[in-house]
Amino acid sequence: MAPRIRFLSALILLMFCGVTYARLLSDPSELVSDGKGFHGFPSLLRLGAAEETCEQSYGFLPCTTTALGNLFLIIVYGYLMFLAATYLSTGSELLLEILGPGIVGGLFLPILGALPDTMLILVSGLSGSVETAQSQVSVGMGLLAGSTVMLLTIIWGSCVLVGKCDIRNSIAIDSEDTEGFSFTGSGVTTDSWTSYAGIIMAVSVIPFVVVQLPQILRITSGKHLVVLISLIISASLLIAYCLYQIFQPLVQKRRLAYAKDKHVMTGVLKNLKMRAMGRLYNDDGSPNREVILKLFDAIDMNHDNHLSHGELIALIVGIQLDEINLQEDVAVQKVMMEFDTSRDLKISRKEFVKGIEKWLTRDKPSSSISTKKHLDDLHLQARREHDLLADESYEVVKGKENNRWISIKAVLLLLLGTAIAAAFADPLVDAVDNFSAATSIPTFFISFIALPLATNSSEAVSAIIFASRKKRSSASLTFSELYGAVTMNNVLCLSVFLTLVYVRGLDWDFSSEVLIILVVCIVMGILASVRTTYPLWTSLLAFLLYPISLVLVYILDYVVGWS
Repeated sequence: MAPRIRFLSALILLMFCGVTYARLLSDPSELVSDGKGFHGFPSLLRLGAAEETCEQSYGFLPCTTTALGNLFLIIVYGYLMFLAATYLSTGSELLLEILGPGIVGGLFLPILGALPDTMLILVSGLSGSVETAQSQVSVGMGLLAGSTVMLLTIIWGSCVLVGKCDIRNSIAIDSEDTEGFSFTGSGVTTDSWTSYAGIIMAVSVIPFVVVQLPQILRITSGKHLVVLISLIISASLLIAYCLYQIFQPLVQKRRLAYAKDKHVMTGVLKNLKMRAMGRLYNDDGSPNREVILKLFDAIDMNHDNHLSHGELIALIVGIQLDEINLQEDVAVQKVMMEFDTSRDLKISRKEFVKGIEKWLTRDKPSSSISTKKHLDDLHLQARREHDLLADESYEVVKGKENNRWISIKAVLLLLLGTAIAAAFADPLVDAVDNFSAATSIPTFFISFIALPLATNSSEAVSAIIFASRKKRSSASLTFSELYGAVTMNNVLCLSVFLTLVYVRGLDWDFSSEVLIILVVCIVMGILASVRTTYPLWTSLLAFLLYPISLVLVYILDYVVGWS
């Protein structure tokens, strides 16, 4: 904390160091003589007057026209944006810890996470005249594209690299890393919710495609209307995504309950097959009622033609319920609810036969597979489905005396982060624009490379550290966060960007930039949709996409002439 205080103190001192101006006196007649002879100006003291001037942000922040000076300002303002992102991230996590998911976790926190990027994009198109805004808006597009590409390439690949575990039966084993850097033998495994997040991320690029339609179809009229349509679609996707984030925990609970039921069902059938005095299926594939009745008689210990709660425990012995965080009593209740149609808390012979026949008919094996192998495969598949759903739930912190202090701290961090982001977004954009003018480097490339380091470094470091735990649950949360951050870029930040273009009447001329966003998002989205295990070779693919994106923009803009 002390280094930050010293840094901020030095920055405040720097702010008061305003720009000074002087006038060069080249004509000796303008000078007042002191009575001694004038021998001319020494050549070493003859300094040329600066022809270029810069405009101070807010009238007191330092500015310069030199490349090194603007590079220093980019570093300073970038560090302040990094602090803003850190404060927003920390405050969001504290708030989530207290209030849990739902409206807070699904609506406010994703928006707050994208706030630094949103601020930079907003000020890039609000400054000065329309001509100035058209020049500086490329900073916002560079940040938008750079954040998306960096998260899905460098950070994504790094998470695979540091989180890799040994892969067995297409699943990464937690905390086991003995294969070294095997491209196919080591990697990470995520849950199915992470795949859904990747698919949603790929769908979120639809507004980019719509806004590019005039360029694709070579239409010169109606571009402004297309921008408005893209804005409406982007805003609609933003609302839909926030609603999904709000209700996703409820959907996840329902899916988990279904997975647990299926695990119990397949486990019971597997145990029945081991105890069966004959085949469970007839030759025509129908359930063998005679064998099912014999099983009922074997389980009915007191021979009262009903199965009680205690007798049902024999059905679930050996199912390994601890693997799915399920207690025996809960599993018995699931079986009772499934079979006990009369709701008398007992299962009659008729109810037992009808329930087992329904289960056997639901998952009938093919003629070429034995019943035992079929039931073993079903049980293994049910276990995998449960694992892929990640039985991880947020627990809202209650009853702690320091809850009030944590709430106050979270709100203060969020306010401080928002204030810093709002205050220094405009000076950072000006510094990037001035650095581009001093070095003749296009503003897009500067903002593409430098600005995401400022706004996403905190999130990137957290993701890599979290992935290094080498667990499926941590990998799932890490990649879900990355996909979620990109989705917010594609819907929230793009909505702000399109609003600027529409309201200020700016030209949409970002074909190459949009193309790399589409390529990276679609490639990584398809990868997320077709697999939940990522071998090490996928990290190499992700790393290569970053330089390919830069080269592609350069070729399309400065060789092919798209820009």
